[in-house]
Amino acid sequence: MNWLNRLTRPTVKVAAVKKEIPNNYWDRCPKCGAMLYHAEIEKADYVCPYCDYHFRLPVLKRMDMLFDKQEYTMIQLPKVKEDPLKFADLEKYTDRLKKARKKTKQEDAISVAHGFIGKHSVVVGVFDFGFMGGSMGTAVGEAIITAAQLALLQEAALILIPASGGARMQEGMLSLMQMARTTIAVKKLKSKKLPYITVLSDPTMGGVTASFAMLGDISIAEPGAAIGFAGKRVIEQIVREKLPSNFQQSSYLLEHGMIDQVVHRKDVRATLINILDLLG
Repeated sequence: MNWLNRLTRPTVKVAAVKKEIPNNYWDRCPKCGAMLYHAEIEKADYVCPYCDYHFRLPVLKRMDMLFDKQEYTMIQLPKVKEDPLKFADLEKYTDRLKKARKKTKQEDAISVAHGFIGKHSVVVGVFDFGFMGGSMGTAVGEAIITAAQLALLQEAALILIPASGGARMQEGMLSLMQMARTTIAVKKLKSKKLPYITVLSDPTMGGVTASFAMLGDISIAEPGAAIGFAGKRVIEQIVREKLPSNFQQSSYLLEHGMIDQVVHRKDVRATLINILDLLG
């Protein structure tokens, strides 16, 4: 034993049981980096209490926040052929759908309900970004058409709240066709002078932006929502210029006349009631 070993105290190995901490207790704010207790975020309607960052909102939470007395009826949406192109990349499209349904407990990227907001009859369609990035395929197209038809039947306002990366690549040209189909659906509402309102949440991109999302009689957006067609980096590479830091954010679109209002999540319901009162 050398002199170093003699001077070094023996180490004691303590057997410790590693306690597993559920990973859904805490969330990190993407904007300010604050660690937030998940229950605290839920209580604050999924808004960071430090920097006002708007987290993506679960579908049913969104519905509860909008409808009078949290009362509404979910609409049974049409069934579509799930994998019309027999598409597969790293995995089969059908497998991706199964995983998305298990994760979100939703049949597809949009849910539709009808009820009352401020005593006004409304049909509301809410996207779930967690379902394959809220991408628009034939199921989403059919859902929006169904929502518009129901609004026509009930002489109600239609409110759509997208959170989507755009068209669903696994359905190819069929997904792009939904841009035209949804545009026609909302134009039928306009011909009957029924209100059509969009609430743009983060993100609203691609073919969704290029179709129904930007056709609202009134378009409002949540703070910080990314809204556009192609991504910022792609545009910078094409134009070879540095774009503003808030490019494609809701504040930028408001400055350039693309939307009508930027509204904090806590004020969305009151704003919708005010708009419906005016349009009604």
